[in-house]
Amino acid sequence: MKKPRITPQDFASLYEQYNANLAFVDCGRKCAPLNKGNPICCDTENAIPVVDKAEFELLKSRTDLWFRYKPNDAASRKIVKELTSSACAIECKGAAFCERDNRTIACRSFPFYPYLDKAGNFIGLTYYWDFEDRCWIISNLQVVEQKFVQQMIAAFERIFKLDPDEYQTMKDHSANMRRVFSRQGKIIPVLHRDGRYYKIKPGSNGALTPCTPAEYKKFGPYKSEAAYIRAVKAAGGTLPPPPPQGYLAP
Repeated sequence: MKKPRITPQDFASLYEQYNANLAFVDCGRKCAPLNKGNPICCDTENAIPVVDKAEFELLKSRTDLWFRYKPNDAASRKIVKELTSSACAIECKGAAFCERDNRTIACRSFPFYPYLDKAGNFIGLTYYWDFEDRCWIISNLQVVEQKFVQQMIAAFERIFKLDPDEYQTMKDHSANMRRVFSRQGKIIPVLHRDGRYYKIKPGSNGALTPCTPAEYKKFGPYKSEAAYIRAVKAAGGTLPPPPPQGYLAP
């Protein structure tokens, strides 16, 4: 008997549940001047959205924003080739055409993924470390809203129940992060489900240590405001203006 799979209706329900602002700062305005005016997370040269085919089916029924991604180099062809039969790579018309209610789960979550400890317990969020040098949020975890953290955790708890393969993928990715960060002597930041900040020290066997966001490392052009200004100037970009009072990030 074929086991039930996650459905388009499941994703529609998840979209209703998972819509909080990542932060009350438009982080896309921070990284865009270093990426030809495009936010990193909305540019397939940096991040290719991968979705379950059921999610793509839902999106196609709601909007013409999304379409199949066409690989254009060896690296992207490898990514698409290695996808499971239940997944596909897609892209949208671009940040200027974003429809907030029709963002994918991947869009809503970026740059975070569910962190599972060695026993497989879902304890909170950490980030995809490949984007450390490009994503402003990764160097400014203190701005991440608790409402976002709690909604993402709740959404992925549902996804894991509906899709055990996704649970295993995130468990494997978490284990890989522990190996990589241990070899590199780096701490793993964790935005815990209890609302607090933790770090996992190299060689600690995955133990959580309470900390403050100030103890998390900053990367690349986001190490300091001076480094950022220099990087924007070198990239030929324009520094973003201060956001208006009460502005909500997309």
